[in-house]
Amino acid sequence: MTYQSIEVQRHDRVRWVTLNRPQVLNAYDSSMCRELAAELVDYQRCDEDRVLVLTGAGRAFSAGGDIRSAEEAEEGETRQLGHAMVMREGMHAVNRLLYGLDKPTIALVNGVAVAGGLTLALLCDFRIAGASARLGDTSGRFGLLPDEGGAWIFPRVMGHEAALRMTLLGELYDAEEALRLGLVSEVVPDDDLAARGDELAAQLAAQAPLAVRLAKRMMRRGRSQTFDDALGDAEYAVDIANDSADVHEGVAAFVERRPPLFTGG
Repeated sequence: MTYQSIEVQRHDRVRWVTLNRPQVLNAYDSSMCRELAAELVDYQRCDEDRVLVLTGAGRAFSAGGDIRSAEEAEEGETRQLGHAMVMREGMHAVNRLLYGLDKPTIALVNGVAVAGGLTLALLCDFRIAGASARLGDTSGRFGLLPDEGGAWIFPRVMGHEAALRMTLLGELYDAEEALRLGLVSEVVPDDDLAARGDELAAQLAAQAPLAVRLAKRMMRRGRSQTFDDALGDAEYAVDIANDSADVHEGVAAFVERRPPLFTGG
C-alpha cells in the first residue's frame, strides 16, 4: 500500500513502521490513524513477519494528537458526539489493534513521546529510548485528557500515584527518569537506537513464532484472570504448542547442540 503518514519497511521477518509527519512531531491525525490501523491488521495476518518495530521520523516519536486539526469539531451532529466518534474510529481503533496483537512489538522512542504518543509507545511490548528522549503526559496543559488509553495504561506501567502525578501536573521526563519510572525498558545512545532495535527484533524473530504468540496471549489475558483460569488457558495452549514442528525442532537442536531453526510449523 502507498501511505501518506507512515513509512513501512520489511526485512528479515521484521516490519519497521515509521510515523512520518515530522513537521508536526509525528502528531497523529485521522489519516495516520487509518494507515496505522491498516498496517497493524496486515501485520497480525502476515505469518512471514514476526516482529513489528514502531518509531518516528525526525526528532520525535509522537507528540500525540494533532491539536491543530479541526476535524473533531466537524464530526457528528453535536460537538461531543463528534469527539467520541473521531476517537473511536481513530486512535482508539489503532490502540485496540496494537494491544490485541499476539506478535511482539518494539517502540524505538526517538525524541518526544508525550500524551497519546506515550500511550502508543507503552502499548508496545518493549520500549527502547534514545538518550535525548523525553516522555510524559502533557495533555492537561491544554485542558485535554489521557483519552487514547493513557488513563488505563499509565497506572499499570508506572503505578497509580506516579501516573496521577505525571498527568495532573503535566510532567515531562528525560530518558533516565523514564527508565526509573518504568516508562521505557532501556536507554541507549541516540546513534545506537536503530541498531539496538534491529538487534532485539532479530532475537525475537528467531524464537518459535507459535510459542511466542501463545505466550503473549496468555500473559495478556492473565492480567484479568484468576490463577485457576490462567492455568486452564495454559492447558489449551499446551495442546496446540507441544505437538508443533517447532517443539520437535527445539528438542532436536538441543540434543544435536546446534541453534534451532524455527519455522512456525
